[in-house]
Amino acid sequence: MSLIPKKGTIFVVDDDEAVRDSLQWLLEGKGYRVRCYDSAENFLARYDAREVACLVVDIRMTGMSGLELQDRLIELNSPLPIVFITGHGDVPMAVNSMKKGAMDFIQKPFDEADLVALIERMLEHAKTSFESAQANASRDALLGKLTSREAQVLERIVAGRLNKQIADDLGISIKTVEAHRANIMEKLSANTVADLLKIALKN
Repeated sequence: MSLIPKKGTIFVVDDDEAVRDSLQWLLEGKGYRVRCYDSAENFLARYDAREVACLVVDIRMTGMSGLELQDRLIELNSPLPIVFITGHGDVPMAVNSMKKGAMDFIQKPFDEADLVALIERMLEHAKTSFESAQANASRDALLGKLTSREAQVLERIVAGRLNKQIADDLGISIKTVEAHRANIMEKLSANTVADLLKIALKN
C-alpha cells in the first residue's frame, strides 16, 4: 500500500488553535491531508518518518520551540521538509533555521497563494527524498544477499578493476573471480550494478 496520498500530507504544529484551524481549512480546501498538533511533543510522539509529508511549524511555542523541534528531527535523520511560521521579530531565527536545512519561512499574516506554492515545492522535495530512500533501501537489501567475498569482488568491479587485477588483489584465480561475478549478477539486478557504477563515477 502506498504511503503517498494524492496531494500529500501536511503536518501543522502550532500552539495557537486559531492558526491551526485556519491552516487546516485552507489546505484541506486545496486537497491536502492535514494533521494538526498543538505542541512539538505531541507531534514527535505520533510522527512516522515513512510517510511522505512536510511540516509547517511555529517558531515560538509553549514547551519545545519550533527550532528545538527542528534540532530533534535533525538528530533523528528525518528527511521531513520544514517551513516555519514567524512573527516579524523572529526573522533572524528563521534565517538561522534555513542554514540548518529548513526550506523556507513565512511571516504572519501569510499570503495564501505563497503558502500553497511553498507547500507544493516542499511535497515534491519530500516525494523525491522518499523515492530515493526507498531505492537505497532496496539496493542495500540486495547487497545484503552477497557473501563477504562476493562483496569484495563487487567493490573492485565498481572500481573498474579487471578480472585479472581482482584475482591478484584477492589472491584467487581468475576462474573464481568469474564465478563470483556470475553469482553477483544472479543476486543483483543489472540496474543495481549500473547504479553502483554511476555512484562510483560521480565520486
